[in-house]
Amino acid sequence: MTSIDDLYNILHLNQVEDLSFQGVSKTVGSPNVFGGQVLAQALNAAYRTITNNRVLHSMHSYFLEAGDLTLPITYDVGVMRDGGSFSVRRVTASQNGKLIFILSASFHKNETGYNHQIDMKTDVAQPEDLLSWDDMLEQFGDTLPEKTKTFLEIPRPVSFKPTQVANPFEKKNLPPYMDVWFKVKGDASNYNLETKQQILTYISDYNILAVALHRHASKAHWGNTQTASLDHSMWYYRDFDFDDWMLFSMDTPNTSNARGFARGNIYTRDGVLVASVAQEGLMRPIQ
Repeated sequence: MTSIDDLYNILHLNQVEDLSFQGVSKTVGSPNVFGGQVLAQALNAAYRTITNNRVLHSMHSYFLEAGDLTLPITYDVGVMRDGGSFSVRRVTASQNGKLIFILSASFHKNETGYNHQIDMKTDVAQPEDLLSWDDMLEQFGDTLPEKTKTFLEIPRPVSFKPTQVANPFEKKNLPPYMDVWFKVKGDASNYNLETKQQILTYISDYNILAVALHRHASKAHWGNTQTASLDHSMWYYRDFDFDDWMLFSMDTPNTSNARGFARGNIYTRDGVLVASVAQEGLMRPIQ
């Protein structure tokens, strides 16, 4: 995938029955299906059963099994409730009859009320002054660790620019936070809010678990730590556009019991808080 339109085509599922949908997968460099893809496809399935113009405001999910890239994924939607203000859907994802993922999503009618948000950082480096993953591959590809180089070589529909890049050969612990600018590749001006929320959810699974390794970077890295997303939750606040860079500001309150917890806020470039994310993942040292 090299553009946002490629991503849209992957996220938009084929309908096989009234409440059943099917999708295919594209690798992001992992041997298993990317969690962000499953999240976004499940939301596509849930949204396809919403007929009252309600908008997604939160979702909570669990990854149960690793997904097989070579097999289609079937998403079955359960209509749990259509109340006066909220609609709730439950989505299960399976391959060859084996359940691999579950999600609950809540949709809300348009209402007005109180309004506030936490401010975006004011001292964060701007994207024009930073290198993207593509830039790093072009400038430093021959000197990068092989696993890192292979990961960066995968074509992606999104460009990422971390505000700080750790030297992979320098073994030292890092601060428990991370800020990453991102921008979609291609024109997303014609996408409606429900599609933008699905794309944002796909993007939200990038980078977030990495911050949970920061406090242990002197000894822990992707090569000696088994990692996997265990759960993922997200709250959606405001409409937005993908026409400029957006900031994913993350931190990690805790790691313990071979699990790491990370959370983050996603802002537009002018500081509007669009969504919040929380994820816990497996972080098991490999002996």
